[in-house]
Amino acid sequence: MRCFDVTRKISRRSFAQGAVATLAAMKALPLVSQTLSGSARAPEFRTANQRWQAAYDKALMVLAKNVRVLPRYDEPVLIEGANYAGIWQECGPHESLVYRHFRKDVARNSHMTFFALQRPDGQLPANNKVTETGFGQIQMVVPIAATAWELAHPTGDDELLHTAYAACSRWDAWLLKYRNTRGTGLIEGFCTYDTGQDNSPRWEGLPPQCPGKDAKRYPPLPSLPRLCPDLSATVYGARVALSAMAKALGKMPESQEWTNSAEQIRGLILSKLYVPEDAAFYDLDAENHFVKVRCDILSRMCGEHVVDQKLFDDLWKRQIHNLRWFNHYGRAAELHDGQMVRSVATRHDIPAADGPAQR
Repeated sequence: MRCFDVTRKISRRSFAQGAVATLAAMKALPLVSQTLSGSARAPEFRTANQRWQAAYDKALMVLAKNVRVLPRYDEPVLIEGANYAGIWQECGPHESLVYRHFRKDVARNSHMTFFALQRPDGQLPANNKVTETGFGQIQMVVPIAATAWELAHPTGDDELLHTAYAACSRWDAWLLKYRNTRGTGLIEGFCTYDTGQDNSPRWEGLPPQCPGKDAKRYPPLPSLPRLCPDLSATVYGARVALSAMAKALGKMPESQEWTNSAEQIRGLILSKLYVPEDAAFYDLDAENHFVKVRCDILSRMCGEHVVDQKLFDDLWKRQIHNLRWFNHYGRAAELHDGQMVRSVATRHDIPAADGPAQR
């Protein structure tokens, strides 16, 4: 069922609670007893379906094993797992927000680690891994300001609120200083890892990381830097959250300033990076050419509520709910499967929702 009502925004935390409630509704009975704090209890799930029960139990076991203490920060965080021995800003805090139902302390630490490792100039790390703390790209998707607010607000965590507000305010200033080199007010992409889309045709031919692992620098290529709708949307979402934080802290003038700056960047995204005839958002390179690769930029625009209901309806009809678009673009956009993505990138004959496909 299609559902996107911008008059009733659903928080990431509420979405997570809804997902847990859906599982619990399936004949839920006590399963795990991990203590959160005080009298709080973890979600419980029990089903007569042995395969589902085994899968659920295994998932909890894997998640528990992914709670680790990494170098340079002494508290346990939720790592990405599998081949990724670390936590990434693009998704780690968001994933931990969901996991807060099992380990609230881990969710908190998974935010605080980024704030603790923030550089004096305001740059937040893209990740903290066993091998290093990464500053070679910005790699942001879900705004850490938004997930920090959604964690601090319902729990009354004053320290997290103050820390997140200060850290994310400095991060916004860093992005405006070093990722707004063209002076447009939009956030720029310098390399593949900035958006976390490894092997994507969107970044074909460009380096994965910034020169010298320095996110303030971009390769000397005529097409760089690019104005990126999704990176700008992340900043929009962060500013909305910063406005709410400032209000909670009694900083009313600052709250209004964040609201104004959020609306400003939202307006720029819509006026400069949206192509109505394609019903798509694209990067705009330094030579003022759109990089016409359709991918999950659309989902990021919707996820941060950059689009209004009218525009969402159009995106839904012409792109997201169009089976031709999904089969050819949606499935491959973010699977991190190099072979699959490259096979899509080489298909010039794929029909788009409203005309010939363009790369």
